[in-house]
Amino acid sequence: MNRIDAAFARLRERGETALMPFVTIGDPDLETSLEIIECLAKAGADMIELGVPYSDPLADGPVIQRASERALRNQVRITDVIQLAKQARDRGVEIPFILFSYYNPVLQLGPETFVKLLVEHDISGMIIPDLPIEEDEEMKALAAAHELHLIPLAAPTSEQRIAKIAGRASGFIYCVSSLGVTGERSQFSEEVDRFIETVRAASRVPVCVGFGISSREQVERFSKVSDGVIVGSAIVRKIEEALPLLQDAQTRKQGLLQIGQFVAQLKGQHLETLGE
Repeated sequence: MNRIDAAFARLRERGETALMPFVTIGDPDLETSLEIIECLAKAGADMIELGVPYSDPLADGPVIQRASERALRNQVRITDVIQLAKQARDRGVEIPFILFSYYNPVLQLGPETFVKLLVEHDISGMIIPDLPIEEDEEMKALAAAHELHLIPLAAPTSEQRIAKIAGRASGFIYCVSSLGVTGERSQFSEEVDRFIETVRAASRVPVCVGFGISSREQVERFSKVSDGVIVGSAIVRKIEEALPLLQDAQTRKQGLLQIGQFVAQLKGQHLETLGE
């Protein structure tokens, strides 16, 4: 069974929703990203989105743009991100990985090569935000042939397309909570609940919510109406704030612990230490 399906099945049995952090891989460098992934798993993350740094991230706000710039200065490529997933497995991380990439890096690699690499490196799904469902036929067929999930996005403006998105969805549907680019929000439109309800009514796969979620209160709010909550910019910002600690060998563990404690708090847990 695909790791994403198994994770949602376990969460359903426990009556829980998924917490799904997003991190930009290579920010500030690949080894630190690897340690951050281990840290997020220990902190209670149920799945992790591995963000591929990209020079023109249309859907991302300034926090993730700065993270991409830092990673790109280290010349981090899509293949580095994919290889990191296998390295995390070798260190004992068992939760599902979802690759988040714009389409151009995928196209340059070649869709068939890309999908084969995901399988070889134990990545369970992919999100390609600038690949609309009307143009995803090749990628969807390749994903299905390798038992991978191509996870679609649905936005409040999707309206008539919601039924079509839901009908083709695999893994889960990523509901965008609000219009605009990624970034923390202090409040959300009341219309977002009606939008999520519409998607849930049309969907046969789990429905998760992301964009702008940054606190335990907001995670609890969206956990009542969805199967999972995705937190990106708030975690990437926490990594950015911890950079001075992460880049000093004497304080590196303290920086990782701060990131882990933030994610544990989002999950409603407490994290004292990262252990050895």
